[in-house]
Amino acid sequence: MSTSLESAQPARPAPAAHPLDNPVWAALNGPQAALAVAAGSAARFHPEVSPFVAVADPDDPRGWADLAALVGGGNAFAFTGAEALPGGWETGWAGQGVQMVGSAVTAVTDDEAEPLGPADVPEMLELVARTKPGPFAARTVEMGAYYGIRREGRLVAMAGERMRPPGWTEISAVCTDPEHRGQGLASRLVLHTAAGIAARGDTPFLHAAAVNTGAIRLYESLGFSRRREVHFHFSKVPAGTAR
Repeated sequence: MSTSLESAQPARPAPAAHPLDNPVWAALNGPQAALAVAAGSAARFHPEVSPFVAVADPDDPRGWADLAALVGGGNAFAFTGAEALPGGWETGWAGQGVQMVGSAVTAVTDDEAEPLGPADVPEMLELVARTKPGPFAARTVEMGAYYGIRREGRLVAMAGERMRPPGWTEISAVCTDPEHRGQGLASRLVLHTAAGIAARGDTPFLHAAAVNTGAIRLYESLGFSRRREVHFHFSKVPAGTAR
């Protein structure tokens, strides 16, 4: 009996997911595993490091059950990777963003960029409070290298590394004090941060709010290109979930 060529060929394996399709999960199960708290198909950064959480597969209810148990009922979290949360989950804020990759960025170091560390956290938190670039907690500085520029001893601009999926590093917390905008400080710090990422062998990427067209144009001028649209949720686990 003959066998058709089609049936004789082995089934092709499904293509591996790109690390940036679920960057929080990839980071927490890769280079940033030391900062992770995990349970089953869910993981999160330590709350003092970052509010971001992840599930292995947003379409699998088991991951959300694991996440609810991990975070605890009524507790807040940040999530990206799904257009909507499961029914019954509280949504505090949701918004659309763009994910951009820096494969074409020409990174350069900047002599004025000063490394920032734990001793600088109070100043960093003050700058974040003035500029609101996104989530930044007391231990966020542990996620990677952060750099700042000072004027008369005062921190007026900063940028650094956040998520680190394998082979990639996110540039985040890009902010400039309102009194010092228009001087190109953010661009300089992004390129300086990208230089450190490239030296490590990673490729920089970042996220921007879709409505922040000015920032998107700036990143495009530096060599970043849009990869895909993303959704961000700042929400709470349904009350009554046991931890």
